[in-house]
Amino acid sequence: MQDTDTMGVEFNEDGMVLDLQRLIDNGLAWRLEGSVGRAAMDAIRNGDCVLGPVGHRDYWGNYVPSRYEVEAGTLGSREYQTKVREERVD
Repeated sequence: MQDTDTMGVEFNEDGMVLDLQRLIDNGLAWRLEGSVGRAAMDAIRNGDCVLGPVGHRDYWGNYVPSRYEVEAGTLGSREYQTKVREERVD
């Protein structure tokens, strides 16, 4: 089952956030050149994206956990995304 729901994030004209979420979900964000992985992590930190539905290995063999493997409310979880987005509105 593939979960690409991004919690109603508004996308810019070129779909950048959606594209990053897809790369995160399928693991390519962690295996492509470093700038892609950094952009994905920035989007996760900013609450625009969440970790993928399954864990992946990056280019160097490091394990990147899934959104279900991190503690609720921590970086990469849906709860973290919701919290960050709510703080932006306030």
